[in-house]
Amino acid sequence: MAEKIRAPRGMPDTLPHEMPLIRRLESAAQRAFALYAYEEIRPPLFEETRLFVRGIGDATDIVEKEMYTFAEGEDSITLRPEATASVVRAAVEHDLLKQKGFWKLYYIGPMFRKERPQAGRSRQFYQIGCEALGSLEPTVDAESILLAARFFREAGLEGVKVNINSIGCPTCRAAYRKVLREAIEPHRAQLCQDCQARFDRNVFRILDCKKELCKKIAMQAPVMREHLDADCRQHFETVCALLKAAGQEFTIEDHLVRGFDYYTRTVFELSHPSLGARDAVCGGGRYDNLVAELGGPAAGCVGFAVGVVPTILALEKTGAAAAVEPPVLDVYLIAVDDAMRADVFRMAQELRAAGVSAEMDYERRSLKAQMRSANKLGARFTVMVGPEEIASGKFKLKAMATGEEEMAAVGEIAGKVLGK
Repeated sequence: MAEKIRAPRGMPDTLPHEMPLIRRLESAAQRAFALYAYEEIRPPLFEETRLFVRGIGDATDIVEKEMYTFAEGEDSITLRPEATASVVRAAVEHDLLKQKGFWKLYYIGPMFRKERPQAGRSRQFYQIGCEALGSLEPTVDAESILLAARFFREAGLEGVKVNINSIGCPTCRAAYRKVLREAIEPHRAQLCQDCQARFDRNVFRILDCKKELCKKIAMQAPVMREHLDADCRQHFETVCALLKAAGQEFTIEDHLVRGFDYYTRTVFELSHPSLGARDAVCGGGRYDNLVAELGGPAAGCVGFAVGVVPTILALEKTGAAAAVEPPVLDVYLIAVDDAMRADVFRMAQELRAAGVSAEMDYERRSLKAQMRSANKLGARFTVMVGPEEIASGKFKLKAMATGEEEMAAVGEIAGKVLGK
């Protein structure tokens, strides 16, 4: 027997029984985005490597350790580790902000990171996200947070917590950088190897380190919110006031910084307690400089991304995943003997053409086996097809839920099944 070829490590297959829950999340996203007037965009799966180096930041864990990059120099390409940079690149390339000043865009698709596979973390994973491009208004920050919360309600996940913070702008961060370096300097030798390098390259990245000792040192440092300039402070206070007015509960988390260099001012995470230490199901924030950094006009932007796998794990842990129903099969056509299979095939096509989902046996199984298959698939009705039925033009239509039977012509079956 030939050796089995397996999927690459950390890149799982999505099997048919898993799809109903994924479709439920996608449908919830599409409903929520439609309510907020977002349009769908589909950027490519890979981009020039320099896009992510410039957009995400060369001192981030993603760029330093986690990207799938191929070739070098000008020909270097990378499987996308996130989609914000790709959406902004597309907006700049196609002059969207010249066509109109403000865009709301959403995406659904796979991302790729060279992480150590573990529960809730894969090397190929799926995100649902959105980007609002072209406004500096704090109303967009607040609306994005409300939209993220709305998505989880639509998906049926209760108990999601909202954490927010402000990391200021380049102007006030310059002063805070000096304060942060002075606070961390005495503990520099205790930092992990990566954070010791970050101290010189980008000290803010230390605040996002997941190593316990680095986290402890970061927790003792002064917080950014205490060093905001007047404009950034007013912006954040307005965002908080808008969320309160909308009835949205939230917590100000001073040590929330997010992991990408492009963020400015408002950052936020949505989490669920069922997931333990790594409890984030969504993260995002404002990024006011990325469009200009990628060659476009100055444009304020806000976006977020939902982790599909963590969200599914939370739904499963809370029992909310059990509510997902498989697709409904309207009719299972049963061939009394092999001679009837061509007739069954023809009837299946006629029913499908009339908008009725129909299925039949493709394995030449017995009458009893076909009935078991109809039950397993959850068919609402069965239709028995034998010589007598073909001769008379009347077929036994059985409602599986009640056991009631009636005779119907081929042209009548679709109407009866669909309740017309």
